[in-house]
Amino acid sequence: MQLRRHLLTLRLVCATVMALLVVGCTSQPTAGTSSRTGAPPTTAFSPTDVAWIQLMIPMAERAQALTDLAPSHAASPALEALAADTGTQLHEDQKRLHRLLDLSGVPDSRPHEGHNMPGMVSLPTIERAGTLTGKAFDQLLAEALHAHLAQSAMLCAGERTQGHAGKAQDLAATIARNTTAQTSRLNEVRPAETSSPGGATAG
Repeated sequence: MQLRRHLLTLRLVCATVMALLVVGCTSQPTAGTSSRTGAPPTTAFSPTDVAWIQLMIPMAERAQALTDLAPSHAASPALEALAADTGTQLHEDQKRLHRLLDLSGVPDSRPHEGHNMPGMVSLPTIERAGTLTGKAFDQLLAEALHAHLAQSAMLCAGERTQGHAGKAQDLAATIARNTTAQTSRLNEVRPAETSSPGGATAG
């Protein structure tokens, strides 16, 4: 029953975010936007922009919580170095996202607090990672980071095409570029997946 309620909640949240991504490009400016100042329309924040910011913040927070464990849990020096660089970038992304949210005039209500969205590093994953060391931690870190980066890239693509505020779209482009570089680097250093008895790599 608890699992069913969680799935229903997750589906509702996902549907809400996707609905905002669809309609946001035609939405009116939010609080504190340019409708009163006469600034160009691209300075206004639409619901799509705000939904993107509010989702990217907890995604970055969760991913950084995982990368912060690498120095004391990882076996691979290359993966640990990647986690350190990724964590630094995630910290910077969070600061920029919070500045955008302040600029939008929307309160930091944290609507996704406690949610486990697609691609977001889940709280149970972070808890489990804290109990692992060596290759087991490396495998979990690589898989969770790969999912995070893939989802971030998708969300940034949606903001760039459906968003309204130029500053939000610019940040989405920056995060997307960084995500591409991090994904390429992760693919080079991630540990090999466990092989099946037949010799094929387990998916």
